[in-house]
Amino acid sequence: MPRMPNLVKGRRGISSEKATSGHHDDSPVAAPSPATDETGILDDTEFAGADISGVDPKKVLLKMDLHLIPMLALLYLLSFLDRGNIGNARKTLFESPSPAKVQLTKPFPAGIEGLLDTLQMTGPQYNWTLTVFFFTYCAFEVPSNLLLKRLRPSIWLPSIMVAWGTVMTLMGIVQNFEGLLIARLFLGVTEAGLYPGVAYYITMWYCRTEAQFRQAMFFSAASVAGAFSGLLAFAIAKMDGIGGLEGWRWIFILEGILTVVVAIIAFFTIYDFPETAKFLTEPERAWVVHRLRYQGSKDSGQMVAESEHFKWRYVREAFTDWQIYLGLWMYWGIVCPLYGTSLFLPSIIRELGYTSSTAQLLTVPIYITAAILAVAVAWFSDRSGQRSPYIFSCMCAIGVGFIICISASAHGGVPGVVYAGIFIAVCGIYPAFPGNVTWISNNMAGSYKRSAGMAIHIGVGNLAGAMASNFYRTSDSPKYILGHSLELAFLAVGLCAVVGLRWNYQRINRKRDQVPLGEFSDLENSEKGDRAPTYRYVL
Repeated sequence: MPRMPNLVKGRRGISSEKATSGHHDDSPVAAPSPATDETGILDDTEFAGADISGVDPKKVLLKMDLHLIPMLALLYLLSFLDRGNIGNARKTLFESPSPAKVQLTKPFPAGIEGLLDTLQMTGPQYNWTLTVFFFTYCAFEVPSNLLLKRLRPSIWLPSIMVAWGTVMTLMGIVQNFEGLLIARLFLGVTEAGLYPGVAYYITMWYCRTEAQFRQAMFFSAASVAGAFSGLLAFAIAKMDGIGGLEGWRWIFILEGILTVVVAIIAFFTIYDFPETAKFLTEPERAWVVHRLRYQGSKDSGQMVAESEHFKWRYVREAFTDWQIYLGLWMYWGIVCPLYGTSLFLPSIIRELGYTSSTAQLLTVPIYITAAILAVAVAWFSDRSGQRSPYIFSCMCAIGVGFIICISASAHGGVPGVVYAGIFIAVCGIYPAFPGNVTWISNNMAGSYKRSAGMAIHIGVGNLAGAMASNFYRTSDSPKYILGHSLELAFLAVGLCAVVGLRWNYQRINRKRDQVPLGEFSDLENSEKGDRAPTYRYVL
């Protein structure tokens, strides 16, 4: 078999032709690829000479899952918990005739419903504390992702985690609206790097047809966080008055301290790159790196390795890539409902006539079911090698849920139906989100372009959180028809974006199928990344 040129030496690469997914490979050993000889000896990577013929792909993937995913899931659970716990600290309020004041329904209550009372905040001020988080959160995602590649994940991810845990703890001692506003700004700075960093980190280890299942496993931690935050807030409510502090302050303080403790553990438990993973043998490390290197071109007939070195040109290409900006509308169509429900779900359920403690507990079955569905849908998506059909179907479920909410709210007197609508919507949101992030990451080649591109997609996409935090106004309670309608409008645009993305990907793939092999050198194709005629987009 001819020797493939060693195009780019890097910290990781893109895949071989046969090593795609443990779900598809029924063979107990790794099959030879265009960059191995007939005996399974690598001849084109930094592991040249390594014998990968005895590598069991399913065993390696399982080892990676057990060593990587649990800690990533825990990190994101804490991130989502810390980001959304302000929703549990909020007190249900009703606007008085004077917009500058809040008329309380009863004296300062025990437990979790005290933040607005203590800080003497109005409904619009509360919404501002939610909104400003996303400004800094979005601004710092691209630099953070570039630093992740440079500084090593085991250093960068725990470091930013210590920072946001500290900010979260200090939120428990703020004394006024201004203090809370500033704390939320800094929380956005410190949390900015986690989700895009972890999403990108997964692409350093897993191939395109394996990524969504792993993205869903750690993202479903956000769903569990939604359930856990309600239970935790309900428990912390009993601490009201301890140490002279209100219950809502203990929410911030205890969850912040927990984050710092886990961050310290993470310094010793996060692995950097496949090349240095001690839990893999040398042949297994060689197999992982080798198969990652060629995955983008494996369907073209001309195997081309991915570029690994840094050039500012790759960052500029990410900022001008059409698929990121069309994908943003898809992202907004999913994330507006995601943040709207995560920030306001306890309040919406309380407004339906349930007590505060019951409202917290009623969020639990919603989030647990959503987590299970997210993992199940991702598994089927990876097996099929398709993204758009599953994303589109889940977004349709979101639409059905919000239509039920709007109809039932307009009718009035049927809180159970509104709850059912929210249940359906959330069960569509959580499977759709990892699919949308994975789809765009699947279709960007070049390690640094993918790093920047994923950060842009996720960062600008999370501006939807700034919008969604203002959809559910206190003046619209208890029906929240405006909020539900806005979510539905963004969803409709997002569905159009999914169709547009798939159509364009299919058109470009067909066009590239007509390009003769060898028109460009392997080095030229490697430099072109996902714009090379040898690259095929995932549908």
